[in-house]
Amino acid sequence: MSGLGLWIVLAIVPLLFGLWAQMKVKRTFAKYSKIAPHNGMSGADAAAAVLRSSGLPNLQIRPVAGHLTDHYDPRNRTLNLSQDVGGASSLAALGVAAHEAGHAIQDSRNYLPMRVRQTFVPVASIGSSFAIPIIFVGLILGATGLTNIGLALFTAIVAFQLITLPVEFDASKRALVALNDGRLLEADELDGAKKVLNAAAWTYVAAFVAALSQLIYFFLASRR
Repeated sequence: MSGLGLWIVLAIVPLLFGLWAQMKVKRTFAKYSKIAPHNGMSGADAAAAVLRSSGLPNLQIRPVAGHLTDHYDPRNRTLNLSQDVGGASSLAALGVAAHEAGHAIQDSRNYLPMRVRQTFVPVASIGSSFAIPIIFVGLILGATGLTNIGLALFTAIVAFQLITLPVEFDASKRALVALNDGRLLEADELDGAKKVLNAAAWTYVAAFVAALSQLIYFFLASRR
């Protein structure tokens, strides 16, 4: 395969895949943000209900700025929900809020993939800042050792993205089970929440594919 063909396969295709995934999640979230659940609960209400039923009634739920910036912080064990989720009453909000509560449950149950992912956070953070510059400098100077250091750092990023997949999929599974078992959503409403979470899952798949493709490209470039 020519250099141009390789670049298209390993750079352009993952980029387009990522853009599609982002558009899909935004479109799906917007659609189900317009549909309110019959029980009138907000995302924060649903998250609190899921946490209570899982034996975590005292875990703090905090508001966070931004759009779809919702996350569980294992460092201080807080559930952080944006206004579009925590303060909203919609199928999308309940799905996302329950998903984040799922991460809190994983943490409390010592879910192994989550623990493994946390061990990759420091090196993946360093890699995201320095891997590509180090690789480029190594390639320009023809310094194989320096390039290999950059590749090792980038490998940590790929490993982090890979272990993120089961963590996110499991959190969504826990969310849907909790929404169903707790009767927080009716059967027809649950389908909407599921579609939102499935759309979000594609963004994690796209991130992994993009990172893996970059690593392969840089590795092949370093061996020419």
